[in-house]
Amino acid sequence: MAQDNQLTPLSTDPIETYEQFLEHSEADRQPVATGLDRIVKGIGHVVMWANLLLVAAIVSQVSLRYLFSQNYPKLDEIQWHLYGFATMIGLSYAMVTDSHVRVDVFRMQLSRHAQRIVDVIGLLALLSPFIFLMIDQGYDYFYESFRINESSDSPTGLPYRWIFKAVMPISFVLLALAALARLIHDLHALTTGPAQEREGRKLRTFLWGAIGFAVATLALSTLVEPTEEKLVIAMFMSFIGLLFTGFPVAWTLAGVGVGFCGVAFLFDNDLMLWTGLDSTLTGLDYLTLGAVVNRIYATMSNAVLVALPMFIFMGLMLDESGVAEKLMTSMQRLFGTVRGGLAITVTMIGIILAASTGIIGASVVLLGVLSLPSMMKQRYAPTLAAGVVAASGTLGILIPPSIMLVIMADQMALSVGDLFMGAVFPGVIIGALYLVYIFVLAQMNKDAAPVPEGATRPDWNAVKDVMVAVLPTLALILAVLGSIFMGITTPTEASGVGALGATLLALFNRKLTFPKLKAVLVSTFNTTAYIFAIFLGATVFSYVLRELGGDELIESVVTGTGFGPNGTIFFILFIVFVLGFFLDWIEITLIVLPLMRPIVNGLGIDIDGYGVIDEPALVWFVILVAVTLQTSFLTPPVGFALFYLKGVCPPEVSLVHIYRGIIPFVLLQLTGLLLVFLWPSLATWLPSVAY
Repeated sequence: MAQDNQLTPLSTDPIETYEQFLEHSEADRQPVATGLDRIVKGIGHVVMWANLLLVAAIVSQVSLRYLFSQNYPKLDEIQWHLYGFATMIGLSYAMVTDSHVRVDVFRMQLSRHAQRIVDVIGLLALLSPFIFLMIDQGYDYFYESFRINESSDSPTGLPYRWIFKAVMPISFVLLALAALARLIHDLHALTTGPAQEREGRKLRTFLWGAIGFAVATLALSTLVEPTEEKLVIAMFMSFIGLLFTGFPVAWTLAGVGVGFCGVAFLFDNDLMLWTGLDSTLTGLDYLTLGAVVNRIYATMSNAVLVALPMFIFMGLMLDESGVAEKLMTSMQRLFGTVRGGLAITVTMIGIILAASTGIIGASVVLLGVLSLPSMMKQRYAPTLAAGVVAASGTLGILIPPSIMLVIMADQMALSVGDLFMGAVFPGVIIGALYLVYIFVLAQMNKDAAPVPEGATRPDWNAVKDVMVAVLPTLALILAVLGSIFMGITTPTEASGVGALGATLLALFNRKLTFPKLKAVLVSTFNTTAYIFAIFLGATVFSYVLRELGGDELIESVVTGTGFGPNGTIFFILFIVFVLGFFLDWIEITLIVLPLMRPIVNGLGIDIDGYGVIDEPALVWFVILVAVTLQTSFLTPPVGFALFYLKGVCPPEVSLVHIYRGIIPFVLLQLTGLLLVFLWPSLATWLPSVAY
């Protein structure tokens, strides 16, 4: 995990708590402020305001189109210029604040001294080669654009595109400065740090793990013959093994990709014959790996991905608006005399928040801060309380607008609107299963969810309070999803409108101050940056994997099972479910999911698209994967929701309670998955009706 599961909240403010959770996961993880740190942070604190300009650009585009019935290509390009600029510069800021995603399950058991050694080795062996590649090749990419004075592809677009391409080498120079600051800090601490840093397990803990992975890699490599396929297996195993060192996932992906490009080059040039393996003809070398620069530029200028920071901003701002607190107070009065009423309230708020934000960390932390103390006071079973909060908070990754669905649409070349609409019924069904389970459990086990003492029957004032609290949020949801479903705006435009709407809602509720706005911008900047960093790492990793023939190997393994079309889909979902125990949804979406597209297309599955949806089988399949990946937030050891929750839960709720509490909700999610698997129209009917 990227965060320490022993964190205790320093405030009850959701945005501040989330920021502290991201940035203060270990007391000494943040580097001592140096000149380099201050430079990088100072630049980041200026660049983060680009997201506010992005909101203005999107809203202006929509307004001008409907006022004058014209499109403005310059505004379109300004949007993805702002997105690319903010995300690329954000890489160095995320490095300085250590906001990158880590798998910290085993890392936390090491002494701080051993952790620093791991970080130093990772910075030198994994990140440094990647940074050098991107500065060198990125500069050449920029210079060629500058030499020909490249401008927009559109005659009415922006001139001087080379200025935007200059962001690539500049951003990696800043990343190099941030990495150097961390390296200096860790090396200094290794030589002068206090004796307490040596308390804990030593690096030999990882030595046995490395030996085990090496043995497993050798065993798996005997199942294939060509050297390229052996390298594919070694590459996957190296990535998984290095993940558990706790080094950031993004830079592990990038470092492994660059490293295996070098290994493939050695095999291509007969320099590895001493291994007893045959030579290869991959064609990989330093210059061919430089092709990823063009792919990274395509990610920087991807109009679909512009929606990512906007939906993140929208979700965090909505949490800041005070809507959740109002909903919690009013709904608790409405369900006060119902056994398990508080748990039902939390679930319903989770569903409402899910339809307005896809930020799992913020939702879980917010629900935990608002509800867990009350649940403990009302003598709820700790397992039920923890399970309800964790599961309800994860609904946002599935119910649109979801940042996961945005990325899936980009990777699978599908319509974001189709996936948004296709996920509505599955998300609502899973939420309904939660509600039914809580109600039935409360009736069967009265000690698990008692009626609070002194609860009174709801009156019309309670109903009115609920309506007053719900209607503004429903209006925001309608503005975002309704505009997409009715074809008024694109998903990217709707994300900007939603960001503005959430800001206005916070202003209306008198919850928005300048420090809070800055906190939302910082969190948006950080979150977008570490997601984008994984994009970069996955781009390098996937490129090398494909050049080694990894996609053909995976396709042959999956299609060679002989399970038939439906059995093959079920087998893929099983693989995704298992991978979700160890990998984050971002890595699975960026690396594994695109490899499945040709496999699914080749199965010839007949899914009714109602004459409207172009690739209904792919839409259905992606929704199935999305539901499966929702379980990854709840399954240990890398279940993000579990560690977010542990960071804010009362002392009487232990990690064991959380693990036990999520089991029935994982089963309910799998039940929802089975329903969508058996009735594909749950994922395809709504998109067809919308069109």
